[in-house]
Amino acid sequence: MNGSSANRRLAPTILATALTLLVIAGFSRLGLWQLHSAAEKRSLMAQHALSQQSTVDLTLANADTLPRWQHVRLRGRYDPLHQVLLDNMPSNGSAHPGRPGYRVLTPFALEQGGWLLVDRGWLAPGPTRAVVPTVDVSTAPRELTGLLDHLPRAGMRLDQSSITAAGPWPRVLNFPQPATLERVLAHPLLPGVVLLDPQAADGYERVWELRFSVGPARHIAYAVQWFALAGAALSIYLVLIYRHYRNR
Repeated sequence: MNGSSANRRLAPTILATALTLLVIAGFSRLGLWQLHSAAEKRSLMAQHALSQQSTVDLTLANADTLPRWQHVRLRGRYDPLHQVLLDNMPSNGSAHPGRPGYRVLTPFALEQGGWLLVDRGWLAPGPTRAVVPTVDVSTAPRELTGLLDHLPRAGMRLDQSSITAAGPWPRVLNFPQPATLERVLAHPLLPGVVLLDPQAADGYERVWELRFSVGPARHIAYAVQWFALAGAALSIYLVLIYRHYRNR
């Protein structure tokens, strides 16, 4: 009698089978998602390396078509009177990694016409929030090179309709959107931002490495864990089925 009761307790019910399949499917889906994330980041790393193998002259004609991280050359002059300081930007340098500060965005007028922003690097904040660092730069014509990138983006889209052109310069802004910058600067901008090469003059701290909070290797490790959990769930279920039919 006791053996029969134990056998009934081990019997695989429809509900138990359904729940087991759901758990296995959930764990497997999470594992596949991690593999997809790893592949996506490996693709970004390959694109980042490939785009830097050649330097392209950035012009009005090709600005919309160049890939992210393309190494570009541009000629023109800075506008030092209307610079933007991106607030709460972490340092990527080894001297003070992660320290919040400013990223200095300087408008650059191309010699053939058109404007775009040049990121001249990370700058430490002043002793107080009221003290804005000096970021002067010459208006002399120049040629510079850098990587074409996106503007830093906030995790949540913020309402920036109240930000206008009125205000002191340089302007301190948090994750400004392209439309906001065009409104503040009072002229259209070419897409993206050029990350000024580390060896170029008139820049600040520039460490333009491609960094992820979770890299491809860790995604693979997480995927292995999820698949292992799916395998464990399947193994437990099969063991219970085996014991049930063995004891019948």
